[in-house]
Amino acid sequence: MGRSTRARRTGQNRMLRLLDGLERQPRADTLIDRVARGVRALPLGDGRDLLHGRWLGHPVHPLIVQIPVGSWLSAAVLDLRPGRSRDAGVLIGVGLAAAAPAALAGAVDWAELQRPQQRVGLVHALANTTAVGLYAASLACRAKGRDGAGRGLAFLGLTAAAAGGMLGGHLAYRQAAGANHAEAVPHVVSAGWHRVGAVADFPAGRPTRRTVDDVPVLVIRELGGTFHALADRCSHLAGPLSEGTVADGCVRCPWHGSVFRLSDGWNVKGPATAPQPAFDTRIVDGHVEVRLRDGDDTQDNPTDEAVTDGPDADNP
Repeated sequence: MGRSTRARRTGQNRMLRLLDGLERQPRADTLIDRVARGVRALPLGDGRDLLHGRWLGHPVHPLIVQIPVGSWLSAAVLDLRPGRSRDAGVLIGVGLAAAAPAALAGAVDWAELQRPQQRVGLVHALANTTAVGLYAASLACRAKGRDGAGRGLAFLGLTAAAAGGMLGGHLAYRQAAGANHAEAVPHVVSAGWHRVGAVADFPAGRPTRRTVDDVPVLVIRELGGTFHALADRCSHLAGPLSEGTVADGCVRCPWHGSVFRLSDGWNVKGPATAPQPAFDTRIVDGHVEVRLRDGDDTQDNPTDEAVTDGPDADNP
């Protein structure tokens, strides 16, 4: 059975086959490595988390791209009407001005993605760069009075931007780039307390992985005996926090360096834009139990049933 026949029988269209093939295509991997290292080396400081969108709770790149896309689409509508080339040029200029911060935010996110996502993201960036070049040429033609050429180049730019948008949608929805990979935890873990092991099973200061309702959970025992528990899979790209490093009351993801506070799962450093689901902990009969924490719960206000046996915690 030929490849095309198999694709027809499984309902996979040609576009999906091309995108799936792009995810597996290694030819540009060397270029990807070089560009990603360059992006990570940019001296952005705290601006890196600003561009990731940690302050917003989700990536900021999709928000910024609405400006150039909306401006260019509006310019195309005006170009369909006689005598509106000048107005369309103003909108094209607005889109070009907004394209730079949108591209920088996208590049910062892209540098921290997995390889298949980076492959698609590279073509996404090339399509958008082509759109920027075409729109810049369109604006130059309009400035010289060549409105017909300017309109033609603008429509070509819109086509390139549409291709880039399609690839961006594939990244976001098919490959889950930028999605919160810990969002499902509260919907999967059942209510109530879950026993995860004896106190003696948790060496102080060492990340330990347990499972609750098939959900991986990171359990940390501090030197003083206090226990913390977070969803183990990083909200950024599902990296295993139990393989990360613990310092200053936080855990650092081993994959892309996101840092989460152990006490409540708050993401204190990106690229993660969403916090980790946190669990309440207690010790009963020398065993550690965890319970998914509600948004209003805090460790400063434990429930009546959250009984901790101090001697067992300190001297297993």
